[in-house]
Amino acid sequence: MSERPITFFFRGSQQQVENVTPTMTVLQFLREYIQTGKTRQTGTKEGCAEGDCGACTVVIGELVNDNLQLRSVNACIQFLPTLDGKALFTVEDLCTLLPKKDGALHPVQQAMVDMHGSQCGFCTPGFIMSLWAMYENEQHCPSKDQVSNYLSGNLCRCTGYRPIFDAAQKAYDYPRILLKRQKVIEVLKEIKALPALHLNDHGQQFFAPKTLQDFAALRLQLPQARIVAGSTDVGLWVTKQGRNLGDMLYIGQVEELKKIVVTDHALTIGANVSLSDALIKISDVYPDFQELQRRFASMPIKNAGTLGGNIANGSPIGDSMPALITLGTRLILRAGEQTREIALEDFYIDYQKTALQLGEFVEAIVIPLREGQTSFKFASYKIAKRFEQDISAVCAAISCDLDNDDVAHNVRIAFGGMAAIPKRAKYAEAILEGQQLTAELIVLAQEALSKDYQPLDDGRASSAYRLHVAKNCLQRFYVEKILSQTITRVNDLIAMMEI
Repeated sequence: MSERPITFFFRGSQQQVENVTPTMTVLQFLREYIQTGKTRQTGTKEGCAEGDCGACTVVIGELVNDNLQLRSVNACIQFLPTLDGKALFTVEDLCTLLPKKDGALHPVQQAMVDMHGSQCGFCTPGFIMSLWAMYENEQHCPSKDQVSNYLSGNLCRCTGYRPIFDAAQKAYDYPRILLKRQKVIEVLKEIKALPALHLNDHGQQFFAPKTLQDFAALRLQLPQARIVAGSTDVGLWVTKQGRNLGDMLYIGQVEELKKIVVTDHALTIGANVSLSDALIKISDVYPDFQELQRRFASMPIKNAGTLGGNIANGSPIGDSMPALITLGTRLILRAGEQTREIALEDFYIDYQKTALQLGEFVEAIVIPLREGQTSFKFASYKIAKRFEQDISAVCAAISCDLDNDDVAHNVRIAFGGMAAIPKRAKYAEAILEGQQLTAELIVLAQEALSKDYQPLDDGRASSAYRLHVAKNCLQRFYVEKILSQTITRVNDLIAMMEI
């Protein structure tokens, strides 16, 4: 590991950046960092500085099995050193992809013009980059649901979304113009051969080890250092609170922690696997997880954030934890060469306090698989003020094995937003365990939730509302999963009206 410049692909070639603080964001680099002979790149905008509005959206390219993976991220909270070994694309890059430099627009941009998808224009560069990521990744014209997913991290407050959705599909009507990826791949391979990155800015250090062994050793040496992955949480500590993060250990270069392994008995997800990849894989194994996958954060946040980070964060309102707890998930914790396993529900001790010991970190998440899942019932529900891009007021997950007589076994119920930690509802579970599930029994379990939880009042919801919603989640599980009745959502009605 050596002190060297941050090195990445930018503007068609290898870019090196020196003498910057480790917490400089990609947005600050683009808009404020000036090198001799180069101008600031101000097409990328700052709207919220917390990864919500999408005005700052850029696209990051990364080598995955020697192929170039392109994904949208929020430049306002992504730290510049995390770009080392990657490629950065902004709205200014799109004109360079055209065969003729005659002022013409990229198909994504032209479609936005033709469909009248921009008014004040402040949010437009972010929309363009999200659409460009979709354009590069989706070979055929996407459905409205796909467009909605790609644009889940972009907000517009004047145009309205219909013309933007129209532009997303209209872009496929023009002759295709795609990125020539081979040059980017060759440059990234050259950068990959460089030694691991180490920065030291006035005593604040940033380490980006490339192996699990090196990362574990550094963690023992610097147990107080902040572990950073996508910075979707700690990025706000800097941009909104002005906090000094101290020394940082970047986990993003550790290849061993990017693996997903499926066996007959378990799905093991490395701590550095992105939320996008992890949630899709879990949904493949447990299809009922798709409800949570769809509503869990925006695409740029899921592209940058990791499942390991979401778990280790210790937030009482992290959306993944209730579902993973009900699925019986265990964590592999590592300190140096030593590892141990712990049930996810035992990982949380108190508000933002976990069972991690000095020098330990989360290495992997192990989700057990079930044979013959026809009798296994599972559901996860996210309750928030908005359908997309919102923090949960309550997040619920319920599972059980159901025999032929509708008798429930291995009942597991967990909630987020109901206590200082993600927590199981042991009293409600006891009511249902070993019993034939009936409407009357569900009422008793609903009443037992008052013993399991005493939620707080806050800006998202009152205590009474949270408890009422939690009870309704039990009722919904019974209607949907036990009675097999279909529940129509407001969003479904809106979609039906648009047909």
